[in-house]
Amino acid sequence: MAHLPAWPADGKANMVLDGDSMRRSWRRVAHEVMERNGADCHVVCAGIPTRGVPLARRLAENLRSLGAEAEVIELDVEGHRDDRAAADGDGLARVMPGLDVVDRIVVVVDDVLFHGRTARAALDALTELGRPAAVQLAVMVDRGHRELPIRADYVGKNIPTRMSDRVRVCLDEVDGEDGVLVLEAEDA
Repeated sequence: MAHLPAWPADGKANMVLDGDSMRRSWRRVAHEVMERNGADCHVVCAGIPTRGVPLARRLAENLRSLGAEAEVIELDVEGHRDDRAAADGDGLARVMPGLDVVDRIVVVVDDVLFHGRTARAALDALTELGRPAAVQLAVMVDRGHRELPIRADYVGKNIPTRMSDRVRVCLDEVDGEDGVLVLEAEDA
């Protein structure tokens, strides 16, 4: 796993999903999206930068291979975070031009669901774009420890973690290789 990002030396890293396992999990998620929304569904996959965007593209590809219509938008939620200082910019949701979410099924896609704050920010960002018919959440990893009453509709893998653990979803498009790593902090 030479391409996966190096972890700090203050803990033990474990690979919990390799690339093949990730692809199988994400294909299963696509089947679940189709089962819930119908075989002829038309879905907007809204990826949250950074790793949610390539995961949204992968989900859309899987959905299209199953016969559904799927489009991808990039949903910038930084201006809607309540747990970080405001980033540069106007704080408005930014998406690829020409795509509309009004009365559409939107599947928000992210790599890791932890406290739920990013998902909450995504909901706020989507309201600026209009009112979707439904909003669903797909994540590669649900690690627990929610601070908000948010639950993913579709999960690639549930990974029980301690609060001090760190989870990293590595993607070929961003990191050069697919894999999910958990760093168990020694002081935990």
